[in-house]
Amino acid sequence: MWLNRINSFTHLAAVVLLGGALAAPVSAQRPDTMLPEDSAAKAKQILQELIHALGGPGYTQVRESQCQGQRAQFGHNGEPLGYVAFTEDRQYPDKLRVEYSAKSHNLKSILNTVIGVDGLDLSHGGVIVAVYNGDHGWALDRGGVSDLPADAMADFQEQVKRNIGNLLRFRLNENGMTIRYGGNDTADRREVEWVELTDSEDRTFRLAVERSTHLLIRSVVITENQETHERDEDVSIYTKYQLKDSVWTPLTVTREHNDRMATQFFYDTCKYDPGFPSDLFDKSSLQKRGGDGAAKKK
Repeated sequence: MWLNRINSFTHLAAVVLLGGALAAPVSAQRPDTMLPEDSAAKAKQILQELIHALGGPGYTQVRESQCQGQRAQFGHNGEPLGYVAFTEDRQYPDKLRVEYSAKSHNLKSILNTVIGVDGLDLSHGGVIVAVYNGDHGWALDRGGVSDLPADAMADFQEQVKRNIGNLLRFRLNENGMTIRYGGNDTADRREVEWVELTDSEDRTFRLAVERSTHLLIRSVVITENQETHERDEDVSIYTKYQLKDSVWTPLTVTREHNDRMATQFFYDTCKYDPGFPSDLFDKSSLQKRGGDGAAKKK
C-alpha cells in the first residue's frame, strides 16, 4: 500500500509538472517564440484595445483638434531654456497652425529652435505664427509673412509620418507596414504590453500600452540618422489623461531625444472637430492677420 501511494504521488506530480510545462508558453507568450501570424494577431488585438480606450470611433474619426497650453524647451545639455504659450490647430494628417506667444526677448532663441527658422522678429516679445500645409509652410512675425525654409518643411513632413495620431488613425493598414507583439514589461512603473510596427521606410514604432487601462503611456520612434547613420530614438511619455469631447487626451506629454530631455507640453484645453475656417491653413490667413498683402523678402 505504501508503494502504491508513492507511485500514485509520483504519477500526480508528473501530470502537474507536464500540465505546467504545457501551460507556461501560452501564458507567458514570449514574442520570440510566437509564430509571425500569432504575433501579428496579438499585436492587432492590443492596438484595437488601445484605440477603443482612446475613444473608439470618437478617436479615429476626429479630423481636427485645437489645443492650448505651455511648451517647455530644453537645451542640448538638458538644461531648461524657458516656456512659451501656444495654440495648436491641427487638421489631420498634414495641416498644422501653431501660434506662439512670448513676453520676453530672451525667448526668441526658443522660438527659433521650435520653428526651425533663424532671424524671427521678436525683439520685444510678441507673437509668432507658423502654418504648415502639406509641402508648403509660412511664418508670420513682426516683419510680415515669409516662406518656411526647405529644411523646416522637411522636418515637418517627417514629423507627420512619425505622428502617433496619424499612425493609429490612418497608417495601420498601409502597404509595407509590419506589426508584431513586443512582449510584457514594466514602463514608467506600470505593467505594459509592447507593440512594434515598422513601416516601408524602416521607421520603427514601439508602443507601450498599459495592461489595466489599455491607454498609451509611452511611444518610441526609432530611425536612422541620415548624417551619422546611427540610430536615433525619440521617446514620448503620456500622462494625466482626461476625456476631452470624444477623445481621452494626455494633458502632459514629455519628449526625449536619444535619452535627453527635449520638450514638455502642458495642455490646458483641447477641443476636437471645432470646425475651422476654410482658409485657416492657407498663406492668405497669415496675410490677413499681419495686414493685407503683408510679406517680406524670402
